[in-house]
Amino acid sequence: MGATLVRVELLEAALVLALAALVCVRAPLGAALLAAALLGWWWGSVRLHALDRSVLAPRLGRTATALVELVEPPRPGPFETRARAVVLRWGSLRPHEPVLLELRPGSEPPQGARLSVLGTLRPPRGPSHGFDERTWLRRHGVHAVLRARTWRIVGRRTGLGAVADRLHGRLARGSAAGLAGERRAVVEGIVLGETQGLSDTLLARFRASGLYHVLAVDGLKVGAVAGGAASLAFMLGGGRRAAELLALTATGGYVLAVGAHPAVLRAAIAAGLGSLAWLTARERDRWHALLVAAVVLLAWNPYLVADAGFQLSFAAVSGIFTIAPRVVQALEGYPVPRGLAQLIGVSTACGVAAAPVTWLQFHQVSLVTVPANVVAVPVVAEMLGLALVTALAAPVAPGFAAALAQVNGWAAAFVAGCARFFGGLPGAQATSAPAAAVAAAVVLGVAAYACRRGERAEAGLSPHRQRPSEDRARAAAPTGPDRR
Repeated sequence: MGATLVRVELLEAALVLALAALVCVRAPLGAALLAAALLGWWWGSVRLHALDRSVLAPRLGRTATALVELVEPPRPGPFETRARAVVLRWGSLRPHEPVLLELRPGSEPPQGARLSVLGTLRPPRGPSHGFDERTWLRRHGVHAVLRARTWRIVGRRTGLGAVADRLHGRLARGSAAGLAGERRAVVEGIVLGETQGLSDTLLARFRASGLYHVLAVDGLKVGAVAGGAASLAFMLGGGRRAAELLALTATGGYVLAVGAHPAVLRAAIAAGLGSLAWLTARERDRWHALLVAAVVLLAWNPYLVADAGFQLSFAAVSGIFTIAPRVVQALEGYPVPRGLAQLIGVSTACGVAAAPVTWLQFHQVSLVTVPANVVAVPVVAEMLGLALVTALAAPVAPGFAAALAQVNGWAAAFVAGCARFFGGLPGAQATSAPAAAVAAAVVLGVAAYACRRGERAEAGLSPHRQRPSEDRARAAAPTGPDRR
């Protein structure tokens, strides 16, 4: 069966390449577009087939001894502990297939552990309370849930996975050294994107306030890591080349430590392309980097196009590129510092661009996301840098690291307080269609006003409405050294 599928896929590839070569002779530009479309269609079909293929799905309901490898930290819940894992062996089979592993409450083996498990395979749950576990897992290539009856650690994974496990463990232990409770959980959420230690009530306030993204690893944090590494290289006397290389290394290490999530990979690819462009003396193009990141991610998993994380990440960045400059221009003429205007612009752009996604995916839109992010995000950026310094200092200067962690703990309490305050305001979140429609109308009105002010500012006119004769006189007035 496998050999037949390989032959069919090779035949499809040969036909695609032959057709592309035939058209290239006639019309090079059109042929390139057609060839890219056909190649994308063929490769997407191959990847979807690989993701939908399962050795374990026909064996649902069976019990056997398995060897599994944990690829992420376990997430404790009220009824079971869950973690993504890879089944290396199932009875006499060696499927090397991802599963969702369920352990008894209180069981938390470390990330990267290899477990010998006696367990039963069951199908994922269907739609319930607005969430379809079966569809979500299928989009990530998971077709079975392994419920463990007994387990024991028999080893650890090796290779690049082992490096990722050590980096993750170092960050988890060192970034919040000496902290406990909610403050530690907030720091871990900001640094590693893990929210296991936060209560459901506080998580709901983070969502309502529009601050939930600070508990996930996104482009802001990947960029902060790369920028911090480059700054360190300059401080140590290194040149631009050393700074770019150190930024690439730090970005790669951070991605390994936190996991290959869509937003993380998108930011890492964009940052990597930027550094490589400088190293090879090529011009940087942010839209080109964003497109390449999307192509790479969708080439690996076409199902990501329906993933909320993928949609939110690319929508937010596109909003920053297109909406944020307009908002900054609209604020010109007001007593708003440049840095604050840029922060308001980015917060507004992300909130507006992400609103359709959050409504379609979660049926809720935060109405206080701009003020909440303006207040909290600068603190979050500083927290990440301080946490990374704490993790580096912990092995050699534990007392100093503990002092730094305490400072970060106060900042974590401030961020949690922002989430509680803004998320607890009346009407902080729109969860009904009429409320969402009113919010959309207000946003469109503000956007139209901002665009109009931006156009007038670009034309050299006053951002405030004036008579046509005054506008013409202002546009015709000389500027610079020629002005009398």
